[in-house]
Amino acid sequence: MADEKLTREDCLALLRETWERLLREGFDRYPKRADFEEAQVVAIKAFLGPWPRALEAAGIKPPRNGDRLERNRQKRIAAKRRRNAERKNKTVPEDPENKE
Repeated sequence: MADEKLTREDCLALLRETWERLLREGFDRYPKRADFEEAQVVAIKAFLGPWPRALEAAGIKPPRNGDRLERNRQKRIAAKRRRNAERKNKTVPEDPENKE
């Protein structure tokens, strides 16, 4: 398989087959990059993106929580506002939705 070109579907199948093999062998973990040849890892990442997204695309790992992404985005915005305010020697009003 080293010389043959992989397709997106081949990459998905390769991830699923490796995951199933790991489960059969008693390993309770997601496939790691180390479980594959270098050329396979390159193809998987080229077609499916970063490793966690590749596992999600193959149906192995549950998709990311969208709420978490939005919460992180809001934190970055608030941090940027604080930095900008510090540069101007101003204080930033507290976000009334972010009181804990």
